[in-house]
Amino acid sequence: MGECNMEEMSLPALFEQARKIHLSVSESGAVDQEAVRKGCEALGKCEEMISKLGLFSANETKDDISTTNLKYLLVPFYLGELTEKIVRDDRIHILKASQAKLKAFISFCESMELLPEEELEASTRGGSDSFVYRRARKIARFKRQRAAESKLLEIKERKERRGRSAKAATLSTPVEAGEEDVLDDDGEEEREAWFTTISLAICKAMDLLEMLKKEEEILSAIKEKQSKEGDKEFFLDLLDDRTKKAEAWHRDAAVRAQYTKPARPITCAAFAQDVLEGRAKVSQAHEHKHQPLIFGPQSLVGGRLTSERERMAAQVFQPGFRLPTMSIEEAGLKEMNMMNKWQERNAKLMEEANSAWYKDSKKPGPSNADEDDEDDDAAQEKARAWDDWKDDNPRGAGNKKLTPCG
Repeated sequence: MGECNMEEMSLPALFEQARKIHLSVSESGAVDQEAVRKGCEALGKCEEMISKLGLFSANETKDDISTTNLKYLLVPFYLGELTEKIVRDDRIHILKASQAKLKAFISFCESMELLPEEELEASTRGGSDSFVYRRARKIARFKRQRAAESKLLEIKERKERRGRSAKAATLSTPVEAGEEDVLDDDGEEEREAWFTTISLAICKAMDLLEMLKKEEEILSAIKEKQSKEGDKEFFLDLLDDRTKKAEAWHRDAAVRAQYTKPARPITCAAFAQDVLEGRAKVSQAHEHKHQPLIFGPQSLVGGRLTSERERMAAQVFQPGFRLPTMSIEEAGLKEMNMMNKWQERNAKLMEEANSAWYKDSKKPGPSNADEDDEDDDAAQEKARAWDDWKDDNPRGAGNKKLTPCG
């Protein structure tokens, strides 16, 4: 809209246009500075028209304001939010202007008895709140915000339901049950919706005001430090330092990523020498397979043997002894495997030799020796008793009375 069009627009149309701009800017990720400028201009014009028309008075309360004028209470809140999104070099000036609009909105809501009791108590306490109290206040504010959003959603659904009922009535179709009583409640419902929107705006304004105060304190401290040190390029140096740190971190991460999975150890001396002298790379596969040496003229050995004739000519000048079939590294690996198998077999044999059944079957314990000694003593006593009995009772002594001549 151009300047002439804004001058000719009415207050409701101008407010609706500014509200749509505010909604689009709040929902979009990238802030369009041209849209922000138009929204601030439209809201400033709305503020001027509200002041000229005298829609609100300091002696009024929320019950005295008409339903059609309730929405204009949100003008300073919308203007404060859009002002905060302006991008300029003098950020502190933008923060102060935004805070001024938000404070005006909160102050007017307080005079209209729209501010919750918790926020009133916080304003009377000032800056002497403890951490626990601030945390409890933030939690209560968040709960109020969620309740207001749920209520607005419920009102929107009721309006859609009423619209469907009205359309059904115009088509002479039966109206759904439960929707006949809400056909005449447009005024009350609209008033409730604006009060809920104002309550939600108060919660957002409180959070935004605290955030802007902290940002202003940080920027003021940096500006004061800059003025003391006399460094005009303070922000540029700070940005360069952060950029260098980020680039160094990414470079280190890229280097570390190459060694996240360690390479296989090199066990071949010839391959290690090739890597050191640049003829091979660590990442190349190597299976310890070496080609036999080729002896002969330098013209044949140094060049590439492309034909079978050249290969046969090179093999003519071979040594008189047999060449090795494996390298020292391959022989070592083979011997190591043999030793591992031998150690595993010996460990298995030792485990079997130390098992319980082997000890019981091969080596009697001390209890067995004691039992053998006891058996030997008993046998010896029995033999002695038998000898004594035979001495007392000679052979045939018991049959003398039975003989005829006895």
